[in-house]
Amino acid sequence: RDNQEIEILLFPEVLDYVSRVDRVLSFPGGSLLLAGHSGVGRRTVTSLVSHMHGALLITPKISRGYEMKQFKNDLKHVMQLAGIEAQHVVLLLEDYQFVHPTFLEMINSLLSSGEVPGLYTMEELEPLLSPLKDQASQDGFTGPVFNYFTYRIQQNLHVVLIMDPTNLNFTINCESNPALHKKCQVLWMESWSEGSMKKIPEMLFTEADEKAARESKEHKKKHSGDPDFLKSFLMIHESCKTYGATPRRYMTFLHMYCAIHNSKRAELIKRQSHLQAGVTKLNEAKALVDELNRKAEEQSILLKMKQEEADAALREITVSMQDASEQKTEMEKIKQKIAEEAVKIEERKAIIEDELKEVQPLVNEAKLAVGNIKPESLSEIRSLRMPPDIIRDILEGVLRLMGIFDTSWVSMKSFLAKRGVREDIATFDVRNIPKQIRESVEELLAKNKASFDPKNAKRASTAAAPLAAWVKANVQYSYVLERIQPLETEQAGLESNLRKTEARKQKLEDLLNSVGQKVAELRDKFQARTAEAAKLEAEVAKAQETVKAAEILIKQLDMEHKRWNTQVSEIGDELSTLPRRAQLAAAFITYLSAAPEDQRKASLDAWTKSAGLEKFDLRRFLCSESEQLIWKSEGLPSDDLSIENALVILQSKVCPFLIDPSSRATEWLKTHLKESRLEIINQQDASFINALELAVRFGKTLIIQEMDGVEPVLYPLLRKDLIAQGPRYAVQIGDKIIDYNEEFRLFLSTRNPNPSIPPDAASIVTEVNFTITRSGLRGQLLALTIQHEKPDLEEQKTKLLQQEEDKKIQLAKLEEMLLETLATSQGNILENKDLIESLNQTKASSALIQESLVEFHRLQISLDQERDAYLPLAESASKMYFIISDLSKINNMYRFSLASFLRLFQRALQSELDLGNTDERIKSLISSLKHMVYEYVCRCLFKADQLMFALHFVKGMHPELFQDNEWDTFTGVIVGDMLRKSDSQKSIRDQIPSWIEQERTWAVASLKISLPTLYQTVCFQDEALWQPFSRSSMCEQDFPSIIANRISLFQQVLVVQAVRPDRLQSTMALFACKALGIKELSPPPLNLKRLYKETLEIEPILIIISPGADPSQELQELANVERNGECYHQVAMGQGQADLAIQTLKECARNGEWLCLKNLHLVVSWLPVLEKELNNLQPQPGFRLWLTAEVHPKFSPILLQSSLKITYEAPPGLKKNLMRTYESWTPEQMSKKGIVSRAHALFSLAWFHAACQERRNYIPQGWTKFYEFSLSDLHAGYDIIDRLFDGPKDFQWEFVHGLLENAIYGGRIDNYFDMRVLRSYLEQFFNSRVIADSNFRTKKMSRFPYSISLPNSCNISDYRQVIESLPEDDKPDFFGLPANIARSSQRMISSLVISQLRILSRSVIADCKFDRDIWSNELSPVLSLWKKLNQNSNLIHQKVSPPTERQGSPILSFIILEQFNAIRLVQSVHQSLAALSKVIRGTSLLSSEVQQLASALLNQKCPLAWQSKWEGPEDPLQYLRTVVARTLAIQNWVTKAEKQTLLSDILDLSELFHPDTFLNALRQETARVMSCSVDSLKFTASWKGQIRGAKLQVQITGLQLEGCSFDGNRLAENQHDSPSVSSVLPCYMAWIPQNAYGPYSPEECISLPVYTSAERDCVVTNIDVPCGGNQDQWIQCGAALFLKNQ
Repeated sequence: RDNQEIEILLFPEVLDYVSRVDRVLSFPGGSLLLAGHSGVGRRTVTSLVSHMHGALLITPKISRGYEMKQFKNDLKHVMQLAGIEAQHVVLLLEDYQFVHPTFLEMINSLLSSGEVPGLYTMEELEPLLSPLKDQASQDGFTGPVFNYFTYRIQQNLHVVLIMDPTNLNFTINCESNPALHKKCQVLWMESWSEGSMKKIPEMLFTEADEKAARESKEHKKKHSGDPDFLKSFLMIHESCKTYGATPRRYMTFLHMYCAIHNSKRAELIKRQSHLQAGVTKLNEAKALVDELNRKAEEQSILLKMKQEEADAALREITVSMQDASEQKTEMEKIKQKIAEEAVKIEERKAIIEDELKEVQPLVNEAKLAVGNIKPESLSEIRSLRMPPDIIRDILEGVLRLMGIFDTSWVSMKSFLAKRGVREDIATFDVRNIPKQIRESVEELLAKNKASFDPKNAKRASTAAAPLAAWVKANVQYSYVLERIQPLETEQAGLESNLRKTEARKQKLEDLLNSVGQKVAELRDKFQARTAEAAKLEAEVAKAQETVKAAEILIKQLDMEHKRWNTQVSEIGDELSTLPRRAQLAAAFITYLSAAPEDQRKASLDAWTKSAGLEKFDLRRFLCSESEQLIWKSEGLPSDDLSIENALVILQSKVCPFLIDPSSRATEWLKTHLKESRLEIINQQDASFINALELAVRFGKTLIIQEMDGVEPVLYPLLRKDLIAQGPRYAVQIGDKIIDYNEEFRLFLSTRNPNPSIPPDAASIVTEVNFTITRSGLRGQLLALTIQHEKPDLEEQKTKLLQQEEDKKIQLAKLEEMLLETLATSQGNILENKDLIESLNQTKASSALIQESLVEFHRLQISLDQERDAYLPLAESASKMYFIISDLSKINNMYRFSLASFLRLFQRALQSELDLGNTDERIKSLISSLKHMVYEYVCRCLFKADQLMFALHFVKGMHPELFQDNEWDTFTGVIVGDMLRKSDSQKSIRDQIPSWIEQERTWAVASLKISLPTLYQTVCFQDEALWQPFSRSSMCEQDFPSIIANRISLFQQVLVVQAVRPDRLQSTMALFACKALGIKELSPPPLNLKRLYKETLEIEPILIIISPGADPSQELQELANVERNGECYHQVAMGQGQADLAIQTLKECARNGEWLCLKNLHLVVSWLPVLEKELNNLQPQPGFRLWLTAEVHPKFSPILLQSSLKITYEAPPGLKKNLMRTYESWTPEQMSKKGIVSRAHALFSLAWFHAACQERRNYIPQGWTKFYEFSLSDLHAGYDIIDRLFDGPKDFQWEFVHGLLENAIYGGRIDNYFDMRVLRSYLEQFFNSRVIADSNFRTKKMSRFPYSISLPNSCNISDYRQVIESLPEDDKPDFFGLPANIARSSQRMISSLVISQLRILSRSVIADCKFDRDIWSNELSPVLSLWKKLNQNSNLIHQKVSPPTERQGSPILSFIILEQFNAIRLVQSVHQSLAALSKVIRGTSLLSSEVQQLASALLNQKCPLAWQSKWEGPEDPLQYLRTVVARTLAIQNWVTKAEKQTLLSDILDLSELFHPDTFLNALRQETARVMSCSVDSLKFTASWKGQIRGAKLQVQITGLQLEGCSFDGNRLAENQHDSPSVSSVLPCYMAWIPQNAYGPYSPEECISLPVYTSAERDCVVTNIDVPCGGNQDQWIQCGAALFLKNQ
C-alpha cells in the first residue's frame, strides 16, 4: 500500500482548520474554496479529513500535454464514481492545475448544476445511466434519470479548491465563476496566528532535541531555553512579508535553521574537543615538569642535609666527650625535682577521689545492672507497637546521652535491635557527654520525673529500671566530672612534667652509659653520610638536565597552549552565539535570495542589531575564502551579490530558481556541479519529461534552463510530495509514479529577468536573483579594469589569497598533527624523544607560516589600496549602464544587455593611450567611455529620442550641474504651486515685468516661486538688458553676458523655458552638448559597412526601422561587397513563415552564411522561440543574422538585449522623400507613352505624398495627429494616375481628388480640419493649371507652385535633377506652413522631451505591486499638491444640492449644473486621493480601484476614473491644478449669473469645464428670447464691436491663435521671428438667424476651429475670422484658435 507520510504539527489552528473542513465535508456535496497562502496545511487537512470520512481523494495528475481532453476524462471518472457508484469523492484542485481558464468554468458549472454541459455525448450517456434506473425508482425519484445522476453527483461529490488570494487572477476567477462563492464554503486560511507561529519553533526544536537525545543517550535542552530567541523567528518572518513570507517559507526557514545550526554545532564541538585534548596533554606535561622540579628541589635539600649531617657527626664526636661530665651534675638536680613533684600529685589525687567516692559506685552498679538485662526483655520492648510514655522517656534519655538525636520510636527500636547494645551502654564513657546534652537530659529528668522512678520503671518493663538508673547515675557522674575538671587538668599537667623529667633522667643515664659505644657509631655514620651525599649529587644533576629539556618543550608549546586555550574559549563564545548566527543565515537563504543588495543589507543589519550581535558576516559564516576562490575560478562573477547567491544556491533546502539574464551564474553552476552526475536540459526540449524521470530515479543532478515559469509537472517534485512504498519513496511526475532517489538535486534557471512565478510556486522554489545591481556591476567592472590595467595586481591578489588559503590549510593541518600527536602519545611525553622532535619541527614550520600570513595581510591591504584607485571608473561605468537601462521605460525597443555593455567597456579600456599617471588615466578612460556609450546608445535611438537621452545622460552622470529643485522644476514635478487665490491674473501680471509676453506670465511667476534665488539673480526688471534676448531668433546664443556669467548652464535652460519656450529645444540641445563635451547631439551617421566591423556571429544585428524605411537593399549590397551575393538569404516574416525561418537559420549557421529576417514586429509572439533557438546555435564564424523590425511594445526583451541594435529611419525632409520616391520608380514607369503631362502628374503625386508625410513633423499644427501615410498610398496613387492617362483624353481632376480624398490618403484622416488641408493640397497640385492638358501641344510650360519649373520631358533623370536642386532643409512654405513653424515645433518637441524625462525619473515600473516606501515617495508630489491646492478653500466639504429642473434661463441652469459637477469632480478626486493616502499610511486595505489609480499616477498618467468625469490634461499634476482653478473660477460665474450681470461682463471660456455646452445654452436662451427654433440660428463672432441683430451676445476673452497673427481686422502671415502663439483681442459672440447678415461677408472669412488646448484634441466651436480672401493659404498654415491654458 502507498502511504502518504503526513508531517503535521498539531496546534490549535490546525485542529480548527480540520474541524471546519470536516464540518463542510460532512454535508452532502459540501464543497470548499480554501483561500490562503502556501504551506498553511490545506492539502494536508483535506487529505486527513477525506481519509477520516472514508472518501476517495482525487486530484488531477498534470502532465506535459494535459489539455481539455485529459481534464474531461478526469471529470468523467469523478462524476461516475459519485453519480453511478455513489462513492464519496473529494476532488482536490489547486491553482497550478488550472492549465486552461476553461477548466475553472467547467468546475463552476459542475458546482452549480452537478453537470458539465457537453461533457457526455448521447451515445455515452445511454449505457452509463442504465444501472441507475432501478436505483432511481427505489429512491422514489420521478423525472429523467440524468437528473437523478446529477442529483447524486451533487450529493456525493465534494470539490475542494485551493487558491492563493495574492494570485493576480484570484479576484477575476472568483468574479467570473460565481459558483466558487455561492456553492462553496469559503474558508480563509491565510496564515497561522501569532501565538501558533511562536509555538512552532518550540515544537519543532523540542522534537529534534528529543530525537538527538535518544541517539546520543544524553538529554540536552539547548534550544528551548530562551523564549525571546524562539520569538525572534516570527519577528524575522514578519519583517519579510514584502518578500512573500508564507507559512511554507516559515517552515523552510525553521528547517534551514536546524540544518545549519546542527552542522555548525557538530563542527565546533568536534574542534573544541580536539583542542581540549591538546590543552589537557600540555597541562599534564606542565604538571609533570612541576613535579620534577619539586623532586629536584627536595633532593638538593636532602643533599645539603646529608652533607651537614656528616659534618655534625664529626663535631659530635668531639663534643660528646666533653658533655659526659656536665650530664652527671644535671642528673643529680633532676632526681631532686622528681621527688618534689610526686608529693604534689598525691595531694591532688586525694581530692579527686574524694569527689568521686559517692558517684562511682552508682555508676558501676548501673553498668552492672544494664549488663544483666536479658535480651528477651529488650525484644519485648522492641515488639511494642507504640511504647508507654515511661519506656519512651527512659529510652529517650539513653539515646540522648549516647549522642543519638533522632528519638523517634523507629530510631529507638533500631537502637535496641543493635548487636551488643548492652555492652555499648555498659562500657559507655561518661566523659564523652557534652555539657548541652547533659543539660537536655537533666531537663528530661526534671520534666518526666515519674518515668525515672524505679518502681514505675520496673512496672513498665524489667529492662527499663536498670536503664533508668543508668541514665540518672551517668548524669550525676557527668556533673561531678565537670566540677572536678580543673583539678584533673592540673594534675595531668603535673604528671606529664614528671614523666618528662623522668625521661630526661633516663636519657642522661643511657647517654652516660653509651658514650663510648656512640663514638664508635659516629665514626661509621660519618662514613655512610659522605657516601650518600656523593650519590645524591649525581642524581640531582641528572634531574636538572631532564627539567631543562622539559621546560624548553613547554616554553615552545606555550604559544600553542595559549592559542588553543583562547580558541577553546572562542569556540565557547561561538557556540553561545551560534543559534543567533545560524538563524540569520537561514533567514537570509530563505527570504532574501530574490531581494536586491541594498534591501538584503538593510534587513540583515536590522536582524543583526535585534539579535544583539556586534556584526555578522554571512559569507565568512557559511563558507571559506578558498571555496570562494574556487567558485571564482569556475566562472562565478566576483561581486558580493553573486557570491551570496552562490551560497544560497548551494545551501538552500528548497529548489533554487536562478534568474540569470547574463547566464554567467548558470554556466558557473554547470562547472561547479560537473562532478556530480550532471544533466542539463531546456524546458522546451522534447525529451524534457524523460530526462526528468531518469534524473529523479537515478539521483542525478539536473539543471533545467530557459524556465519561463514553474511547470505544473514539477509541483509535486518541488513540494517533495513523496509517497512511501515500504522502505522506498516515490513521487508523481505527470501521470507516472517514479522512484525517488535521495541524491536527486534540481536547479532551475532562466534568462528572463521577470519570469512569471505565481505565489503558490514562489514558496516552493528559492528565487535567486542574479539581475545585476549597481554595486554588483561596480565590482565586476572593477575586476575587469584591474585585469586589463594591472593584470599583475589581480594575479598577485589571487595568488596571495590562494597562498594565504594554502598556508591557512597547512597551519590547520599542522595544528591537527600536533593535536593528534599529543592526544595519542602514550606514557610520559617528556621521555618520548621522537615526539619532542616532531613537535619541534611542526612548531618551527607553523611559526614560519604565521609570519607569512601577517605579511600576506599587509600586502593585501596595499593591493586593495591600488585596486581602489580604479573605483571611480567602475562607479561611473556602473552608473552609465543603469542610466541606459532606464530607456526601456520610454520605448520597449531600447534595451541593452550587460554583455554588450561589458564589451564596450573593454573596448574603452583598450583604446586609450597610457598617460603614466593613474588619476589622469582614469579621467580619460571615464571620458572616452562616456562618449562611446553615448554614441553606442544614440545609434539605437530614433532621432526624436536623442535629445531626451542626452539630457537624461547628463542628469545621471553630472548631478553636480543641477541645484536643488531645478530638475524637478524643469520637468514640472514641482511647480511654484498655486499662486495664492487672491492673486488674480491681473495682480500676477503686475508683478511680472512688462516686456515678458502675456502668455508667459504664469510660467515666470511659477519660476519666481519655485526658485526665488535664481529669479533674483536674473534681474528681469532690467528691460533694456533683456530686450535683445526677447527679440532674438536664437535667444540661447544672445543671453545677456552679465547674467550668463552669474548663472549655471542649466539655469539658462530654465530661463528659456519660462520666457522663450519656442527656443527651448535648441537650448536643451546646446546644454547637453556642452555638458557632454560633444559638438552635436547626433553621432556621425553609421552605415552598415562600419557596423559590420563590430558584429559577431553570436550576436544578431537588429535594425529598428521607422515605417517606410527598408534596409534590405543596402544589406544585399553589403553582402555582395563583404561576401559573395549567394551567401545572403532573407525571409520576410508573416503568416506561416516561422518554420521556414528556423530551418534557414539552422542552415545558415551551419554554413556560415548571412540571413535577414524581416518585419519581426509582425510575429512578436514567436520571438521567444527564435531567441531560444539562437541561444542553442553553435554558428560558424562567417554567420551573421540580420533582423529588421518596427517598434512593438511586446517585442521580446531578451532578444532585444542580446542583439546589436541600430535604428534605420527614413531620412527627414521633402527632398530626401522625393528622392526615395524617384529611386523606387523605374525610367520606364516614368516615360511610359511619352506623355509629358503624365510625368508632371507623377511629380505632383510625389510632391503631394512627400508633403503629406513630412507635414507629420509638425504635429499638431501640421496635422492634428500622426497619420500612417505609407508607400502603399503612393502605389495606389500611381495606379490612379496611370489609368487616368490610359483613358479618354479629357480627364476630370475631380476624379483624382475624390479618390485621394475619400479612399487613399483621406481614408486615414478622421479630423475635419485635417481633411480640409488635404483637400487644399489636392486642389493645389492636381489641376489643369499645374498639369497642362496633353492635347494642347503648346509651348506653355507647366506652372508648378513654389517657383519650381518642371522639365518638358519624360526622362526620369531630369526630374531627379530638379529634386537635387531643392534645399536640404525644408522651407516651411513648401507645406504652406508659417515661417515661424520652427518655434511652434520647438515648443511641442521640448514639451514631449520633458514628459519623457519625467517618465525616466520614476524609480519604478508601473505594474508595481504595492510597496509602501515606493508609493509614498513617488506619489507624495501628487498628494502634497492636492493638499496645497485645497488649503484656503472649502471645495472638499462644500455641500451642493443637485440642480432642480426649474424653468429658469438655460444659461443659469448650465452654470449651476457646471458648478455642481465641478464640486462633485473635486470631491470625487479628493475621495480617491484620500483612499490612496490611507493605503499608503496603512490605515486601509488596497482595493482594485486604488491600485488602478496608483498605477496610473505612478505612470504619470491621469487616472481613467478622473478623465471619465471630465477630460482634462494628461498630466495628473496639471489636471489637479486645472480642476481646482476652474472650480474656483466657476464660483464667480455663479455669482454674476445670479446677479444677472453675466452677459454684460467679459467672460473667459477657459474657466469652464464645458465651454461648448455654455455656447449651446446661449443658443437655447437666444431661441427662447427670439421665439424661434434652435436650428434656425447660426453662430457668429465679431471684432468690430457689438453684433447687430443679436438679441443676446457675450464678450469673450482668453482666445489664442497659432499659425498666423490677427489684429482684429484680418489675418496676417507670421514672420519667422513672430511668437508662435499670439493672444486674440476680446470679441463678441452671438447666435443670429440663419438668414441674417453677420458682421463679415462669407468670401472674406475663413472658419477656424476653437480647440480647448494647444494639443488640439477637442473642438469647442468654429469661428469665422476675417482673412481677406485666399482661404487655402490659411488652411495650409494650420491656423487654429484655442482657449488659453489656465
